[in-house]
Amino acid sequence: MNESRGLGLLGGLVPLIAAMASVCIGNSFAKALFPLAGASGTNALRLGLSALLLIALFRPWRWQIGRVGWVAVVPYGMTIAAMNLCFYMALRTLPLGIAIAIEFLGPLSIALMFSVRRADYLWIACAALGVASLTLPGAISGSSHAALDPVGLAFVLGAALAWALYIVAGKRASEILPAGQVVCLGTCVAALIAVPVGIVSTGARLIEPQILAGGLVVAVLASAIPFSLEMIALKRLPRHVFGVVVSLEPAIGALAALAILGERLSLLQCLAIAALIAASVGISRNHALEDAVPPQV
Repeated sequence: MNESRGLGLLGGLVPLIAAMASVCIGNSFAKALFPLAGASGTNALRLGLSALLLIALFRPWRWQIGRVGWVAVVPYGMTIAAMNLCFYMALRTLPLGIAIAIEFLGPLSIALMFSVRRADYLWIACAALGVASLTLPGAISGSSHAALDPVGLAFVLGAALAWALYIVAGKRASEILPAGQVVCLGTCVAALIAVPVGIVSTGARLIEPQILAGGLVVAVLASAIPFSLEMIALKRLPRHVFGVVVSLEPAIGALAALAILGERLSLLQCLAIAALIAASVGISRNHALEDAVPPQV
């Protein structure tokens, strides 16, 4: 019994870690695409091509959604569009690992809002200390990154807020429709918002073969593969284990950015990310969520 349980956990951990590695590598490639397509153009390619892939996979024209379903799905799709656009705008000036770590303030805030445990306030204080170590004036003096760009910081905080709203909207939508339908239709709604913004920003360059191919790589690595692997992990891992493992994503993102983009973090920045990861792990261990939430797109 214990052996089969261990194999089941391993069968969930491997795809989840692979999903996080894929999305971090995909976002690193996305950042490398910014000089050609811009942040909003890259976001348009990711969401637009991801929507086409999901449409081909799920064939949503067969579904009967109804007014109640659409009322739930549209806000969910809007949060996807806002979350991804804000995150990519932040990546123009922030290192990937730091951006991911600060974005985790979104789900941490949701956990704190519904918390009745005093220990959670200690974890949120740990997260606040980590963010302060990155953002307070002079907190990173003497390092290669003297301060975080305030515009990038504003965008990543916007992404964190959008992630919090995404969780709320995703939980509501998943109570009405199956998870696959929610993600597919939500991504299509997000694409309808992101693609026009990207066209206005980047124009006809979006359909140049080199840029289009890069956007397809980002869509596959940052959306299609992680979605499939996370669905496998969600079926095999307890919710609190899933949350703890996902908390490692900032560290994985920092490693991916180092390998692909050459982004190096100072020791204090690494310690600050570690504090944010510790806060996320602590709150995740305290909250074994019972309701399924669609994976982050």
